[in-house]
Amino acid sequence: MGWIDSLYRSEIGWTTLESLADLTHRMPGSEGEQRGANLVEDKFSKLGLRNVRQEPFPITRWERIGSSLRANGTEFNCIGLPRSPSRSATGELVDLGYGLPGDFESANIDDSIALVEAGVPDYYGRYVHRREKYYRAVEHDAAGFIYYQHSPGQLAPTGSVGRSEQAIGPIPALGVSQEIGKRLSRKSTGDSVEISVNAEISQTESQNIHAAIGPRTDRRLLVTAHVDGHDIGQGAADNAAGVATVLEIAHALTHREDELDIGVECIVFGAEEVGLVGSSYEAETRDTTPYAVVNCDSVVASQELEINTNQYDCLQDPIRDTEADLGQPITVNPRIIPHSDHWPFVAQGTPGLMASAKTDKARGWGHTAADTFDKLSQRNLRDQSILLSELTVRLATSSYPLARKDPDSIAEALEEQGIATGLRATGDWPF
Repeated sequence: MGWIDSLYRSEIGWTTLESLADLTHRMPGSEGEQRGANLVEDKFSKLGLRNVRQEPFPITRWERIGSSLRANGTEFNCIGLPRSPSRSATGELVDLGYGLPGDFESANIDDSIALVEAGVPDYYGRYVHRREKYYRAVEHDAAGFIYYQHSPGQLAPTGSVGRSEQAIGPIPALGVSQEIGKRLSRKSTGDSVEISVNAEISQTESQNIHAAIGPRTDRRLLVTAHVDGHDIGQGAADNAAGVATVLEIAHALTHREDELDIGVECIVFGAEEVGLVGSSYEAETRDTTPYAVVNCDSVVASQELEINTNQYDCLQDPIRDTEADLGQPITVNPRIIPHSDHWPFVAQGTPGLMASAKTDKARGWGHTAADTFDKLSQRNLRDQSILLSELTVRLATSSYPLARKDPDSIAEALEEQGIATGLRATGDWPF
């Protein structure tokens, strides 16, 4: 177990996490994202990985200039949601509660400003993504969209509202804190409100960073994370921590190459936060089909590791054997999660998992200005990296044969879980 000792003494992940968090921001297509990509490329090279490179891809860049919200003569703090159009709107405020599909069907929001909460009630059977709520507002002819935080004291939430085929959304969209959202609901429902988003929109490039280790097999296991982050905070947990974890896994694999039967390719994607652009580009353009995907997203925010297997039962045994051998509990959730960089590959039939930190809140501090380096622990990074390094080695051996799925069966599972309706509403249905 010398590799564990080496990993526990390693500083490459933690120092990289701090350096990424200290960049001004890593918004997709920005100078900060490029600097983050250069840093990751350098770290892969220093680890001795082969074929280290960046691969650019086109992207619509959204750069925040400012935003405003005025109701009943009062100005409220707010932030524009990325990929909102640079536009103003005025209309009657309509409170749609959680913004569930039925909430839109029972309300008249023509030319109104739709107010929705970020969360979903405990009784509801599935998660309703921000973009689903936004596009339901668009479908019902709202003039604007206000999205408020579902947890108290967690500031205004951010998050993209664009589509893959339409990068910039049709109506202006703002994020506000729970406290402001509830005040608007209480004091301004039915009154005229004014919202405005000012953003600079241009065409540019983002980039994916690649590196390889292990045998030169045609099909490779992908270990992934995304380097970009939102511009309102440091993006420490989401997802500088995921990048740090990939680096520590790569470091561990340099001590265990002779155990690998399948080559491993580390890919750190760009532009995840605006619609999985980097990973979608990779899935659509790569020459070889991946053997499996280990995706690290927001993986260091707590001591307990949670793994979503996306209903690939073949992933259960290697996870449980890793848990038993290392004596560290892992929460396994079989549900399909179509909102991180494993998804473009999973939708094609590749066994893929998403590793994240188990937290009491749906997103914790993520997507707010409070996602900062000081909230993370180097011990958690080390512990999670040890678990995921061991799991990666198990997946890259012939001891655990992994079975691909027919995309039709994935589509059927999405229908059964009620997720299909949301993906269709956002224009993300891939089947």
